[in-house]
Amino acid sequence: MRLIGPLVQLFVRLHIRPNTITTIGTLVVLMSAVAFGLGHLHWGGFLLLLSGVFDMLDGQVARDGNARTTFGAFYDSTLDRIGETALFTGIAIYFLQGGVAHERLNFAVVACCAALGGSLLVSYTRARAESLDIECNTGIATRAERILLLGAPALVFGPGNRGTLLMWIVVVLALATAITVVQRIVHVARATSPRGPGAPRAARARDTLPGHAPALQSRKGR
Repeated sequence: MRLIGPLVQLFVRLHIRPNTITTIGTLVVLMSAVAFGLGHLHWGGFLLLLSGVFDMLDGQVARDGNARTTFGAFYDSTLDRIGETALFTGIAIYFLQGGVAHERLNFAVVACCAALGGSLLVSYTRARAESLDIECNTGIATRAERILLLGAPALVFGPGNRGTLLMWIVVVLALATAITVVQRIVHVARATSPRGPGAPRAARARDTLPGHAPALQSRKGR
């Protein structure tokens, strides 16, 4: 964050909107997904890490430029989910096109599905908790960790021997996101227990579509 500080201040002075940065970052993620799908894993890893820079920039520009909005939080969170879905789809396509040994194909694709589902649930648990006025950014696999864990090895090492390295990275992501979901459930359970810090809060009515009615107060809902 200290390294990108001057860039943040430049964007603020130029009145570049956070939503514009979010859009560019999502396009970079989509390019990363395409690179993974085509088997260009070094480029996929590079573009994924680059998208992480935009991911930091949009929130910081929104805060420093006093440009935080309810729509901005919604837009940012929604595009992040689109990017993650495209990314794991691209990796699954790579596996299906021969990127992993045939005997490991089913396992690799299932791991992609589990990692994608876990990533979406990690984001949902935070958004839902914050809709209930409970801060919930705990866990071992937040978005930054997921980007780093997948992007850095892909950039440096590529897929590994017949896709083995990439497959096991996806497996680790699936396990880490599942653990993070459990951690956040436990966190919210403690926060809302009679003896927890959430006890003084009055219970709020359950939404028809959980997590969608209240507006997020922070730009990041992940």
